[in-house]
Parts: sequence; C-alpha cells; structure tokens
Amino acid sequence: MSEKMATRQAYGEVLAELGEKNQNIVVLDADLSKSTMTAVFAGKYPERFFNMGISEQNLYGVAAGIAHSGKTVFASTFAMFAAGRAFEIIRNSIGYTKANVKICATHAGVTVGEDGGSHQSIEDLALMRTIPGMTVISPSDGMSAKLLIQQAAELDGPVYVRLGRAAVPGLYEADSDIQIGKGNCVKDGSDYTVIATGIMVNEALIAAETLEKEGISLRVIDIHTIKPIDKDIIIKAAKETKGIVTAEEHTVLGGLGSAVAEVVVQNAPTKIAFVGLQDSFGESGKPAELLVKYGLTAADIVSAVKSL
Repeated sequence: MSEKMATRQAYGEVLAELGEKNQNIVVLDADLSKSTMTAVFAGKYPERFFNMGISEQNLYGVAAGIAHSGKTVFASTFAMFAAGRAFEIIRNSIGYTKANVKICATHAGVTVGEDGGSHQSIEDLALMRTIPGMTVISPSDGMSAKLLIQQAAELDGPVYVRLGRAAVPGLYEADSDIQIGKGNCVKDGSDYTVIATGIMVNEALIAAETLEKEGISLRVIDIHTIKPIDKDIIIKAAKETKGIVTAEEHTVLGGLGSAVAEVVVQNAPTKIAFVGLQDSFGESGKPAELLVKYGLTAADIVSAVKSL
C-alpha cells in the first residue's frame, strides 16, 4: 500500500515528472499554484508555466488556444471555479473544439472544509460528464492519481481530473493495474456491491470490514473514471450480487450514482441506493465533521447496504 497523500500533492509531483519527459507540456494556473501544487512544475520549468491570475474563463480560453497550437496543456484551479465559473468556456472552447487540455481541478467536495459551501464543488462531476468527448476522472488515492494523470497526458483531447485537498490513505502501488475507463475491483464479495469514487473508496472498504463481521460479503469497486464508465464491471456486479450502493463525495444528482443507474437500468436492473449529498449545499466545518453531517461515512454505506 502506498503512503497517505492528497491527490493534489500527487498531481504536483507527477506533473513535474511529466514536464521533464515531455517538453511539449505547458501548465497554466489561476493564481493558486501553491494550493493546486502546479508550483512544483513552475519551479522547475518557469518558461512553460503561466499564472493567468484570478480569471478562470480566461485561463481556459488561453489553454484552448495554446492546445490548438500543438501543445499539451494542463490548466488548474479549485474545482468550484474550474467546473462552475468557467463551465461555458470549457464547453465551447475546450469540449466543442476537442482541445488537448487537461483540467486538473483541486479542492473538490466538502472536504475542502472551512472554506464553506461557496467553495465546495459538489456538482463538478455532473457538469463535466455532460460535455461530449470529455473524459472525467476521480482518483481514490495519490498513486492512482499519478497513474491516471500520466495516462491522461497521452490522450489527445479534453480531460477533467477531480482532486482533493486532504491527504487520503494509500490504496494502490506504482505497479498497480489502473487504466482510464476500467474500474478496479479492490475487494471481491458475493452479497452486495459498493461502487465508489474518490475518497469514498476508502470508506467503502471500511464498511466492508464492518459488514464482514455480520456475515455480509461486500464487493467494492473503485470507479476512478466516471466517463467513459466501465459498463462491464457494473453489469457483472448487478448480475452477481443482490444490489448496488454508489458512494461519492458529490451530489447524488448527475454524478457517479446517476452514471451507474444509467448502465444498470438498460442492461441488468437491480436495487440501487445512493450515498452522497442529498440535494444539499455544504457548509463550513472540519472535513471529518462534514462527512458525518452529509452522510458520507462508512457507517452511512453500511446503512445503505442494509436498506437494499
């Protein structure tokens, strides 16, 4: 198991590594490079780093322009401002034109904590997965973030990567088999399945330990790629277990839960329960307190499984 690490820290480290290997990479930020960790790249390759200031629409407009000149562009800011404030620019300048821009959005979800509801992006997965051609990634730990961002750099087209602020337990190793578009079964089980993304994968594994003590066998699947989603692993779980719980640090409207339901209802109808924010904004608080308040803990997953 790899070390505990914030996925945004992993982004900073792997971006610097990619910058050394690939001179075609250009990085942009909206005056938050110390927080998004693009400062690591900026320190090593200042000639290929541009601080665009607090102007997110311009950030992504410029990113699209540079990408269409032949560069691979990584553009970062907090998820709230990336997916929210700059949505139209991302849709029309990056998505519509198929620009080779990797939007690596940090501080997603309620675990941004005391910054409060105005800064807690809980709709970004839903927004980004509606853009045609956009690959949407939500890593569960630092190592998977590194591996997926390395692969994203090789894709020709727009990619959205959701990253968190707080350090999370390591789940994967450097040689783990992780591929964009393929879910990972991180624990096999025969009774029910939890399909989780981001920090909720760890909570699902804790829930599995709890349920094992009660004689309930839980399968846990890490869906790190929300789009294109791995239909095969979802259909298999729907057919082989008695029901599915989805778990995401995101509103239950339009994100992972909706994506899984779309697959299940067309291919293998089964019972589904959704763990996530229930049509609610967040508020200021300690990350751990907010996870409890909004029903995003292992205990909430256990309750959801038992509700099926």
